[in-house]
Amino acid sequence: MKKNGVILDTNAVLRYLLKDNIEQAKQVGELIKQDFNFLILPEVIAEVIYVMTKNYSLDRVTVANILLKFISIFEYNVILNKALTIYKATKLDFVDCVLCAYSNKYEVFTFDKDLKKFINKTTS
Repeated sequence: MKKNGVILDTNAVLRYLLKDNIEQAKQVGELIKQDFNFLILPEVIAEVIYVMTKNYSLDRVTVANILLKFISIFEYNVILNKALTIYKATKLDFVDCVLCAYSNKYEVFTFDKDLKKFINKTTS
């Protein structure tokens, strides 16, 4: 069965970005150079953010800038781009930033007062 594309997991993205395992970083780089339809899930980006901020002690602006540059090589990056831009500029956690990125197209039902306030501010 022919696959529709390639989904990169958290470890693949981290190896490519951090180059802490040169062989694996090179394998991911070679895969990216090929003409595949890539999918980077918001859940993967959330894990990458967690690892980079907690394990590597990088600040949220640095992490957001690294990831914005990384996702710019993929065609479908609109939601992730918006979510990372919100993440970089606010104190919201990344999952809330993804919800905000979808809030122009979908109503977000939440009991989270900070999230609701941010969505109302940006969509009004």
